[in-house]
Amino acid sequence: MKKYHYLSLAALIALSSCGASKQASQNGSADSTNQVTKANSTNTALVAQMNMPATVKIGDSVLLKFTVNNPSDSTLRFCKWHSPFEPLMSKYLEVKNEKGEEMAYQGAMAKRMMPPPESSYISISPKDSLTAKVDLLKAFDIKEPGKYNITYVGENMSGLKVSKDVTFTYIK
Repeated sequence: MKKYHYLSLAALIALSSCGASKQASQNGSADSTNQVTKANSTNTALVAQMNMPATVKIGDSVLLKFTVNNPSDSTLRFCKWHSPFEPLMSKYLEVKNEKGEEMAYQGAMAKRMMPPPESSYISISPKDSLTAKVDLLKAFDIKEPGKYNITYVGENMSGLKVSKDVTFTYIK
């Protein structure tokens, strides 16, 4: 029973580490070699949004465009895990049809070492943005015509918050 307590505590610490703010050095000042702030759910400086065409023909790629904008005056960063900035290696999107049924995720599921290494972070310069595209058909079982809703659910790992879902209609 004691092992489960330690495992739960380790998992909680690991999950919170990807989006945590950069700590000041021991003397109380920021590390001058890397003055970068990580995005987390309380950091509203990074703005993430999703876009896609309103209609997509069956047989065409279902491309979702994911953009992260840094409107601030300082360089910010976020963890690319559970975001379109890495190959589809986790279920960071929720795709539902108009009946509210979730489409099955069929992509890869990566096992991660925690905390995330430095290489798992992406920095965005002030007033700059980054965009990634992902083909939903490569990971989700979308076959039937109809209206679909996409929600970003990777916020806890990446630190990115998307405030607006996107919808598209899959047509013959």
